[in-house]
Amino acid sequence: MSVLTRDEALSRARLLDVHRYTIELDLTTGDETFGSRTAIRFTARTDGDTFVEIKPADLHTVTLDGQPIDPDSLDGNRIALKDLAAGEHELHVDARMRYSRTGEGMHRFTDPSDGETYLYTQLFMDDVQRVFAAFDQPDLKAVFDLTVKAPEAWTVLANGVTEHLGDGQWRAATTPLISTYLVAVAAGPWHSVRTEHRGLPFGLHCRRSLAPYLDADADDLLDITRACFDRYHEKFEEPYPFDSYDQAFVPEFNAGAMENPGLVTFRDEFVYRSAVTDTERQTRAMVIAHEMAHMWFGDLVTLRWWDDIWLNESFAEYMGYQTLTEATRFTDTWTDFGVVRKAWGYDADQRPSTHPVAPEDVPDTASALLNFDGISYAKGASALRQLVAWLGEKDFLAGINTHFARHRFANATLADFIDSLAAGTDRDVHAWADAWLRTTGVDTLTPVVTGANGEHHLTVDRTGSRPHRIAVGLYDLDLPGDEGRLTRRAPLELDIPQSAPVPLGKRPTLLLLNDGDLTYAKIRFDAHSFQGVTAHLCGLPDPLTRAVVWNALRDAVRDGELAPGAYLDAARAHLPHETDLALVQGVLAFATAQVAGRYLTPEDRPAALTTLSALCRDLIRRTEDGDHPGLRLIAVRHFINVAAQPDTIAAWLADGTVPGGPELDPDLRWRVLARLAVLGATDESAIAAEFERDPSATGREGAARCRAALPDEDAKAKAWAAMFATDDLSNYLFTATAQGFWQPEQADLVRAYVPRYYEDAVAVAARRGPAIADAAGHWAFPAHAVDPDSLTLGETCLRDADPIPALRRKLTDQLDDLRRALKVRATHGTV
Repeated sequence: MSVLTRDEALSRARLLDVHRYTIELDLTTGDETFGSRTAIRFTARTDGDTFVEIKPADLHTVTLDGQPIDPDSLDGNRIALKDLAAGEHELHVDARMRYSRTGEGMHRFTDPSDGETYLYTQLFMDDVQRVFAAFDQPDLKAVFDLTVKAPEAWTVLANGVTEHLGDGQWRAATTPLISTYLVAVAAGPWHSVRTEHRGLPFGLHCRRSLAPYLDADADDLLDITRACFDRYHEKFEEPYPFDSYDQAFVPEFNAGAMENPGLVTFRDEFVYRSAVTDTERQTRAMVIAHEMAHMWFGDLVTLRWWDDIWLNESFAEYMGYQTLTEATRFTDTWTDFGVVRKAWGYDADQRPSTHPVAPEDVPDTASALLNFDGISYAKGASALRQLVAWLGEKDFLAGINTHFARHRFANATLADFIDSLAAGTDRDVHAWADAWLRTTGVDTLTPVVTGANGEHHLTVDRTGSRPHRIAVGLYDLDLPGDEGRLTRRAPLELDIPQSAPVPLGKRPTLLLLNDGDLTYAKIRFDAHSFQGVTAHLCGLPDPLTRAVVWNALRDAVRDGELAPGAYLDAARAHLPHETDLALVQGVLAFATAQVAGRYLTPEDRPAALTTLSALCRDLIRRTEDGDHPGLRLIAVRHFINVAAQPDTIAAWLADGTVPGGPELDPDLRWRVLARLAVLGATDESAIAAEFERDPSATGREGAARCRAALPDEDAKAKAWAAMFATDDLSNYLFTATAQGFWQPEQADLVRAYVPRYYEDAVAVAARRGPAIADAAGHWAFPAHAVDPDSLTLGETCLRDADPIPALRRKLTDQLDDLRRALKVRATHGTV
């Protein structure tokens, strides 16, 4: 299959003006394939040659202006259209297409709970070609007319309002001008909750087996949707540009969600079957806000080429968090952003695969797909947040509205965006964009405090080149006996680079750069402030301030400047007093997966797990009064994850509850069983019994994860064969199996699989494509194997085995993390 190059897209855009697609899909032809007929009306501006893309199971007929084109002329995914004359044309393509089991194209899923089947499209980047023929690039927008034949009991959803014509025939309203990758269809016996808001139909949809859980959350979901919708209409002068707003929660979805205009698709784990924390509900709400922002930035105004994907994602990321904070009960969203998303950006930006937020060279679609990472999302959103701090929100929104007015239902570039922002301000936005969007890496800011006798001054050393506007937090210890609380002086604002040292007066107990987290940079502490952090971190009054501190400690560990054990000591001392759920979750996740799992040696791991178990026990004891159910749930989950002995959690499973609560819901039961499998304290019969108890899609994944985790040679061989020897596993079942396979406690048992991984991962990625390549590179990678031999194997694979781009990128990142872990161990004497 040929990937589309930027040069080819430019040439085709100069030649063609695409007007209308008329698409007929037949979803009644069997379990493996479906029928697809496409008519495309377009104009050639001059005489010339071009091509249309399709990836069929069988190509039946192709006609151009009534003249047949030989179906055997299909070259990979391209049908050549030669000797086009200037003027109007109509292309007809009739094909049989394959259903997907990997979340790409038209994904087909049969629910093990009730046997019902559901279909949905994910057409991003170049997967529209798996569903219908298209001139597949974002700047050839067109209107779409869609009809679908489906089983009689099904409902069909699409970008516009759909109408059931009888006999299983459905017709969707004609779309406005949209890009090919934004077309969406979802078909099946959906359970739906419908309402209206501001004269538009709104809908929520999920599998029937999830109906009780969607109904329980429908009011909350619709309240969030309406609040964000109304807030965007206060911010944006352009009204919502489509005829309806449906949100479909679909199975085995590869992303968090997809911004198809009028029909946003979400992974259906967001329909909660088990207890969740308020932070997890906040995450779901943020995804709702993020995807809705795309209706304007991404769908109404679309990038011209994939080098500007950050314009879509960074904007939606920033706007999602900010709008949620302004319009809903979730007022601390930037703390979660700082803990989870920003760390993702920092990590990605320090790897060999880093790239500018706005890269200048994205030569083809395969390269573009690699840029959907922490840089395009989290770093870009951080840059926009810094821009708003520097520009002012009024001028920022004025520029955004200018951009919408100039490019509605069209395409735009970074230059267009910057010009729109510059139109409403005297600031040099172009220079800002060059400094922030065209550069790579993370700046590091280090305070230097000089002076004595209450007359201290601050200068900030900067490693990097970007300008920063930050707040500096100056914190003093309250009177002795006040449990170590820190009080903040009046805020100090600072532009970096500085023009002169800043007077501080009395030296504070803690001086914190980037207090409020308004810029994107790693921060360090002066020695005096580090003492204040280690003694009084939990005494900082604001959770966002504490998030900045925890991120700084995390970065120092990853950079080899802070011993992993010191991070565990800080967690043990301060986390039992923490009240913010995002912080507790983030610190425990890093301490478990990275510190105990990679940065410490296998010999040091048991002591680390003991420390983490004790920490979780403290949190469980602290929440016995029932006033902090979210905190208790996090503590219980992590206690299970780090259990070194099976007795306590096995008793929980047998009793069906944690003493004092919570009762073990399906998520907790599968979590306990998976840990028992790792510890060799359960068997296949117990796993089968649990799946009989919970015969859901989630249960099926839980069973696969547990079976792969059993410390048994036969179980490991079966799991490996399922992942790499056959192509039967869906994307989710592949991931679940991979999650269970590698366990630090089982290093000796799986040692022989480490060298096998590279050859087998390269082969399965080549056969099954980017989605499985991503899962193989992420979840199936032997991350526990922190040793030079594993690094050599990986480097040899990258040099000699020619993995497809999606796997190459994942392996590049994994090997960089491995080098970092080896460096940390060497620096702190644990190798």
